[in-house]
Amino acid sequence: MTSHNEHHRPAQTAPQAAAAVTLLEEVRDGLDDVALPLALPGAEQARRETSAARAQLDDYVLPRYRSLDAPLLAVVGGSTGAGKSTLVNGLVGHPVTRAGAIRPTTRQPILLHNPAEAGWFEGQRVLPGLSRIRGTLAASPVPTVRTGAANTAIDSLVLLADPAVPAGIALLDAPDVDSISDQNRLLAGQLLAAADLWVFVTTANRYADAVPWKLLLDAASRDITVAVVLDRVPQGAEAEVSQDLRGLLDREGLSASRLFVIQETVLDQGGMLPAGTVDELHGWLSSLAADAAGRADVARRTLNGAVRALAQRITDIADAVREQERAAARLEADAVAAYGDAATRILDATRDGALLRGEVLARWQDFVGTGEFFRTLEQNVGRFRDRLGAFFRGEPAPAVRVEAAIETGLQAVIVDEAANAADDTDRRWRSDPAGRQLLGLDDLSGTTPDFADRAAAEIRAWQEALMELIRTEGQGKRTQARWLSFGINGLGAALMIVVFSMTAGLTGLEIGVAGGTAVVGQRLLEAVFGEDAVRRMADKAREDLAARCQQLLEDEQQKFLQRLPDENSELAQRLAAQAGELARLAEKA
Repeated sequence: MTSHNEHHRPAQTAPQAAAAVTLLEEVRDGLDDVALPLALPGAEQARRETSAARAQLDDYVLPRYRSLDAPLLAVVGGSTGAGKSTLVNGLVGHPVTRAGAIRPTTRQPILLHNPAEAGWFEGQRVLPGLSRIRGTLAASPVPTVRTGAANTAIDSLVLLADPAVPAGIALLDAPDVDSISDQNRLLAGQLLAAADLWVFVTTANRYADAVPWKLLLDAASRDITVAVVLDRVPQGAEAEVSQDLRGLLDREGLSASRLFVIQETVLDQGGMLPAGTVDELHGWLSSLAADAAGRADVARRTLNGAVRALAQRITDIADAVREQERAAARLEADAVAAYGDAATRILDATRDGALLRGEVLARWQDFVGTGEFFRTLEQNVGRFRDRLGAFFRGEPAPAVRVEAAIETGLQAVIVDEAANAADDTDRRWRSDPAGRQLLGLDDLSGTTPDFADRAAAEIRAWQEALMELIRTEGQGKRTQARWLSFGINGLGAALMIVVFSMTAGLTGLEIGVAGGTAVVGQRLLEAVFGEDAVRRMADKAREDLAARCQQLLEDEQQKFLQRLPDENSELAQRLAAQAGELARLAEKA
């Protein structure tokens, strides 16, 4: 229990309480933004912590801060068969719980309160996630409970007004903390987290069980006021068993806990404990209920501990959010790197002369011919302009075939490298648990079904832009006649050849052949536009092609990136800052 000095700690002022509520509401809103979708070590635990933090804010911390003068909520919890319900019946002096004549006999928790304090519990002030069922005591020698529902669910709370419950405190009979029902166990934990005060019931042969101690250790971490009831102690073993349990409580930071021992006894015909069995516990609770300062101290101490524990929990959640951000960034970087490498390889193929092999080279040679044409280009182009113009005007089809060959060759390179990037990204992601979870059973290797068509369309758009570049460059009066005489398709084909003319990567005869073809295209363009204009057009065409290839790959990598969670880079920072504010609030409380 608390010391005499703690009873005189000044209460928070109204502005301080209001500021605390504002902070707590902001923390609660922030927790709604926490998703933690990636399969990381510790992520599942962090999700449970997030859910628990939301529940404690909703069920206890916010309601208590908003109503500091509300009655204390004492939750009676413990293991299966420990005698919780029988104990509650003994405290009020008649059967009211599941051990008595309550209907329906299901798993709903039962909250007993003084009739004058019904207003504190009928609304959603505490445990807002549980609906309310109003129970009544029947006018009969053995009290029974009638409820307004014949078939209730675990998400409800039975409210029972009973004059035997002293004003200032309410008793809540919780499900078993070690129930075989998952729902029961979760609900028991939720109710215990909503308590101002725990009355923890265990037995002489089960007081060292792991499940109850996990909850008791949580109570110690929150500095909650705990009364431990050691039930069904064999006669003659009281001193030994209680001494052993007291030693466990002291070692685990629960030395301030009150310990009440109830000897093993036979219940009467109504299932009630013999008179006087729970007098000590009843007297302690009644004394606490009658002591306004004592109640305030219990509430303040529990609330302070809950906020302190919440601060640490929010810190841990902020760390988990950062881990998620780092994992998502790592997966994004893997995809971006793989497709970035693909873009580099595509651009290398456009610069090193590789695209001048095979079909492109053959179609270009068909277009420009050999022998006479090469000799013509070695002489004064202006002198033979009419002859060359007639040549181009008479042969549009070969120039178009050059464009088609370039489209086909470039499309093959782009599709192949995009597939390599997808395979690389798929492999990298599957080597990471988070990436493996995001991919699931989907196979994202290779390209998307329409990628080849999109690549071909983008290449054609690039070729059209290149033609427009030539038209724009040839608008001057001097050059207009020249480029018109040579033909737009012929000049376009020549410019494409120049764009792909760097010969690094070609070997043997290819160097001479490809080099020769490039010289032909470059001399032709220079004759029409001039050397500087040709260099400028070639650079612009290369930049345009690089940008289009980059955009194609960025669009393609979205099939991976769209699986990543939405980025909320400020969330972790905001949670960490709020955790610091909560810690300071707990220090001042």
